[in-house]
Amino acid sequence: MTHPDKKRLRRSMMFLNCQKPGLIKDPYIYGADSIMLDLEDAVAENQKDAARYSLFHALREIDYRGVERVVRINGLDTPHWREDIRVCVAGGADTIRIAKTERAQDVRVVEEAVTAAEEEFGVPVGRTLLMAAIESTRGVLNALEICESSERLFGIALSGGDYTKDLQTVISGTGVELAGARQHMIIAARAAGVQCFDTVFTNLDDMEGFEREVRMIKMMGFDGKSLVNPRQIEIVHQIFTPTRKEIIFAEKVVREIDEKKAQGIGVFTVDGKMIDIAFYDGAMRTLRLAKASGVYEGDL
Repeated sequence: MTHPDKKRLRRSMMFLNCQKPGLIKDPYIYGADSIMLDLEDAVAENQKDAARYSLFHALREIDYRGVERVVRINGLDTPHWREDIRVCVAGGADTIRIAKTERAQDVRVVEEAVTAAEEEFGVPVGRTLLMAAIESTRGVLNALEICESSERLFGIALSGGDYTKDLQTVISGTGVELAGARQHMIIAARAAGVQCFDTVFTNLDDMEGFEREVRMIKMMGFDGKSLVNPRQIEIVHQIFTPTRKEIIFAEKVVREIDEKKAQGIGVFTVDGKMIDIAFYDGAMRTLRLAKASGVYEGDL
């Protein structure tokens, strides 16, 4: 059976350092769809135990008011990931984000450890979802097998900084160095039926550049974006939330297809546009996203 939150629509996923109580005590006030509590890069090597302690108590004691709690664990090439998983599961994290995923086997290894932890701590097996961060050229090339690796996996995310290092280039701000990885990952995610999230934009002094990038990745087909600052949330939500015009058109498409299908009509027009059954899923997704964004309360 599919996990009820696997298809949950996520536009924004904001990174927070598990080591800083001030950051993780009430981040739901910012309104991100998901928060990413980071045990990996944000935490110094000699502070991993302290960060796990802080994470466990945050997960157990703070009411995040429906905001999805994703934890980025340390890579499988470190001595930390197994204990990270035990703390995540014991604390009740909603999702574990696997760092530096390069192959399907990486996901399966984590899944096995998650299942063992769920059994150890009396958590229903299958409750904890997974997502995979793709940070290397090998990971990009293996995106499809990663997307199809586990029923727990709801999506993949690009980590542009590490990927461009592997590619032997740098983040330019133009997007040209990430174009191939972005499109390849989107294609893989759509083929596998999972979600796909873009990398962070770290220049907080260039909000215009950030907005351009968000509009571009939405056009490419991404579901949302990883964020590093609350200031970025509103822009992402504005761009990824359907407009009133889009909602009205989607309603018309769904109703017309339902009606015409019953009449045996396959092709027709809506507001002057040629429409057929292929438009149905897209229209329904628009309405689901509008509902998730709180801007649609219709009956479809």
